[in-house]
Amino acid sequence: QVRLVESGGGLVQAGGSLRLSCSVSGVTFSGYNMGWYRQAPGKQRELVAGISVTGWTNYAASVRGRFTISKDNAKRTVYLQMNNLKPEDSATYYCNVGRTTAGSVPGGGMDYWGEGTLVTVSS
Repeated sequence: QVRLVESGGGLVQAGGSLRLSCSVSGVTFSGYNMGWYRQAPGKQRELVAGISVTGWTNYAASVRGRFTISKDNAKRTVYLQMNNLKPEDSATYYCNVGRTTAGSVPGGGMDYWGEGTLVTVSS
Protein backbone atom coordinates (compact mmCIF):
# COMPACT_ATOMS: atom_id res chain seq x y z
CA GLN A 1 0.00 0.00 0.00
CA VAL A 2 1.48 3.29 -1.14
CA ARG A 3 1.36 6.02 1.46
CA LEU A 4 2.59 9.61 1.32
CA VAL A 5 2.54 11.83 4.39
CA GLU A 6 3.28 15.53 4.09
CA SER A 7 4.36 17.78 6.95
CA GLY A 8 5.84 21.20 7.56
CA GLY A 9 3.03 23.48 6.52
CA GLY A 10 1.86 26.40 8.60
CA LEU A 11 1.39 30.13 8.83
CA VAL A 12 4.28 32.38 7.87
CA GLN A 13 4.71 36.04 7.07
CA ALA A 14 5.58 37.19 3.58
CA GLY A 15 9.31 36.89 3.01
CA GLY A 16 9.59 33.97 5.38
CA SER A 17 10.55 30.36 4.77
CA LEU A 18 9.09 26.91 5.27
CA ARG A 19 10.37 23.43 4.58
CA LEU A 20 7.88 20.79 3.57
CA SER A 21 8.62 17.09 3.91
CA CYS A 22 6.92 14.08 2.35
CA SER A 23 7.58 10.64 3.74
CA VAL A 24 6.85 7.80 1.32
CA SER A 25 6.20 4.13 2.01
CA GLY A 26 4.92 1.15 0.04
CA VAL A 27 6.87 1.88 -3.13
CA THR A 28 10.46 1.66 -4.31
CA PHE A 29 11.18 5.30 -3.55
CA SER A 30 14.34 5.60 -5.64
CA GLY A 31 12.59 4.22 -8.70
CA TYR A 32 10.05 6.95 -9.31
CA ASN A 33 9.80 10.62 -10.01
CA MET A 34 8.49 12.78 -7.17
CA GLY A 35 6.75 16.11 -7.18
CA TRP A 36 5.12 18.85 -5.19
CA TYR A 37 1.84 20.37 -6.31
CA ARG A 38 -0.41 22.99 -4.79
CA GLN A 39 -4.04 23.92 -4.93
CA ALA A 40 -5.50 27.20 -3.76
CA PRO A 41 -9.23 27.57 -3.09
CA GLY A 42 -11.16 27.84 -6.34
CA LYS A 43 -8.13 27.00 -8.45
CA GLN A 44 -6.85 23.90 -10.17
CA ARG A 45 -4.02 21.87 -8.73
CA GLU A 46 -0.75 22.93 -10.27
CA LEU A 47 2.78 21.61 -10.44
CA VAL A 48 5.21 23.43 -8.16
CA ALA A 49 8.35 21.33 -8.57
CA GLY A 50 9.35 17.89 -9.74
CA ILE A 51 12.44 15.75 -9.27
CA SER A 52 13.34 12.80 -11.42
CA VAL A 53 14.85 9.46 -10.49
CA THR A 54 18.25 10.85 -11.48
CA GLY A 55 17.78 14.10 -9.59
CA TRP A 56 16.87 16.36 -12.49
CA THR A 57 14.53 19.09 -11.32
CA ASN A 58 11.81 21.21 -12.85
CA TYR A 59 10.04 24.23 -11.36
CA ALA A 60 7.01 26.32 -12.09
CA ALA A 61 8.05 29.74 -13.30
CA SER A 62 6.33 31.38 -10.34
CA VAL A 63 8.58 29.64 -7.81
CA ARG A 64 11.85 29.26 -9.69
CA GLY A 65 14.69 30.77 -7.70
CA ARG A 66 12.70 30.72 -4.46
CA PHE A 67 11.80 27.04 -4.00
CA THR A 68 14.10 24.02 -4.02
CA ILE A 69 13.01 20.41 -4.30
CA SER A 70 15.29 17.66 -3.04
CA LYS A 71 15.08 14.06 -1.92
CA ASP A 72 16.81 11.64 0.38
CA ASN A 73 16.51 8.10 -0.95
CA ALA A 74 17.77 6.59 2.29
CA LYS A 75 15.07 8.38 4.29
CA ARG A 76 12.44 7.87 1.56
CA THR A 77 11.61 11.54 1.87
CA VAL A 78 11.20 14.38 -0.58
CA TYR A 79 11.52 18.00 0.54
CA LEU A 80 10.42 21.39 -0.66
CA GLN A 81 12.39 24.32 0.71
CA MET A 82 10.36 27.47 0.21
CA ASN A 83 12.05 30.84 0.65
CA ASN A 84 10.84 34.40 0.18
CA LEU A 85 7.26 33.26 0.43
CA LYS A 86 4.52 35.43 -1.01
CA PRO A 87 0.80 35.59 -0.18
CA GLU A 88 0.06 34.04 -3.57
CA ASP A 89 1.97 30.92 -2.46
CA SER A 90 -0.82 30.20 0.02
CA ALA A 91 -2.36 26.83 -0.83
CA THR A 92 -2.58 23.22 0.19
CA TYR A 93 0.59 21.52 -0.94
CA TYR A 94 0.48 17.91 -2.10
CA CYS A 95 3.21 15.38 -2.62
CA ASN A 96 3.04 13.03 -5.60
CA VAL A 97 4.90 9.89 -6.60
CA GLY A 98 4.95 8.77 -10.18
CA ARG A 99 4.13 11.72 -12.40
CA THR A 100 6.75 13.08 -14.73
CA THR A 101 8.65 16.20 -13.72
CA ALA A 102 6.38 18.10 -16.09
CA GLY A 103 3.31 16.85 -14.26
CA SER A 104 2.04 14.21 -16.69
CA VAL A 105 0.72 10.82 -15.61
CA PRO A 106 3.17 8.18 -16.83
CA GLY A 107 2.18 5.28 -19.03
CA GLY A 108 2.59 2.83 -16.19
CA GLY A 109 -0.10 4.58 -14.20
CA MET A 110 1.92 5.25 -11.04
CA ASP A 111 0.17 8.30 -9.63
CA TYR A 112 -0.24 8.55 -5.88
CA TRP A 113 -0.96 11.55 -3.67
CA GLY A 114 -0.65 12.54 -0.07
CA GLU A 115 -3.43 14.30 1.81
CA GLY A 116 -1.72 17.66 1.70
CA THR A 117 -0.35 20.23 4.09
CA LEU A 118 -1.66 23.78 4.31
CA VAL A 119 0.61 26.75 3.75
CA THR A 120 -0.68 30.21 4.57
CA VAL A 121 1.41 33.29 3.84
CA SER A 122 0.26 36.51 5.43
CA SER A 123 1.02 39.91 3.95
